Amino acid sequence: MRAARYYDQKDIRIEDIPEMELLPGTVEIEVAWCGICGTDLHEYLEGPIFVPPAGHPHPISGESAPVTLGHEFSGTVTALGEGVTDLKVGENVVVEPYIINDDVDTSKGQSYHLSKDMNFIGLGGRGGGLSEKIVVKRRWVHPIGDIPLDQAALIEPLSVGHHAFVRSEAKAGQVAIVGGAGPIGLLTAAVLKAEGLTVYISELSEARKAKARETGVADDVFDPREVNVAEKVRELTGGKGADVGFECSSVPVVLDMLLDAVKPGGVVVNVSIWGHKPAVDMPKIVLKEIDLRGTIGYAGDHPDTIALVQSGKLDLAPFITGRIGLDELVSGGFEQLINNNEHHVKIIVNPKA
Repeated sequence: MRAARYYDQKDIRIEDIPEMELLPGTVEIEVAWCGICGTDLHEYLEGPIFVPPAGHPHPISGESAPVTLGHEFSGTVTALGEGVTDLKVGENVVVEPYIINDDVDTSKGQSYHLSKDMNFIGLGGRGGGLSEKIVVKRRWVHPIGDIPLDQAALIEPLSVGHHAFVRSEAKAGQVAIVGGAGPIGLLTAAVLKAEGLTVYISELSEARKAKARETGVADDVFDPREVNVAEKVRELTGGKGADVGFECSSVPVVLDMLLDAVKPGGVVVNVSIWGHKPAVDMPKIVLKEIDLRGTIGYAGDHPDTIALVQSGKLDLAPFITGRIGLDELVSGGFEQLINNNEHHVKIIVNPKA
């Protein structure tokens, strides 16, 4: 089968590789669509990061570069390993793409995503969604019902936004300010809006501001060059400030704005991955008793995220901004997202095309 293989920085090759073996307790999936993630771009430009470098195998998967890429994917079950009785061949599914030790408890309420040596399918080994087929352990497979397969490829990044919402402990009727309208910022805002919050977004890019308005994920969008966002949020909340803020840009001035914009006793959740250590306004955190929280990945969020999409409260179709085949992965996918990123949210890839 054909697959996109990561060898090293700026070295991704489309190759023919053997199909993965169907083992007891596993599920074979024919991949329909796979999204390109910001993490994939970091691996391409600056890696290896999550990808284990050649000669340095990951302690759980036992694999090192080259590995098959792709961790945001949907597909159809084509075979069931011995012992798997609660899925059917022909059923449409998505994968929660974790590589975690077998003895880690992944039941509801457990923080299994924080376990030792955690990595991701499609980065740390065990196949990937940028291939025609993949075999994964049953515990990571989630049925999606009638959600279209192209939209279902966005369930994984949407689950990141859902986990950020859960971490915030926000409730319907509250006010949220989201800093940054990139893919994760937009999808986080979509979850917040679907959960009944009033949502404001701060963003510089004209294209991203337009996408935020077009998708309806925000009640208003502010350009910090045109308005003091924190003051505007206070004005709209009767002087109080937002209940929660979400940092989705990894830009220090955006973090500063969020600390200013939330109310005393408010919560700021950092969703973005930082490539550097920012200065943090600790006096403001102390004097306002702000709760600054981190979030990474998801843990038990996929079923709730899928249900949110199935409810009709959240439409994923507008977030798909490009569809390509596997041979176009670098030129039509990675290079587009690097050089024309303001005009894209998600480019999805058909590995069979």
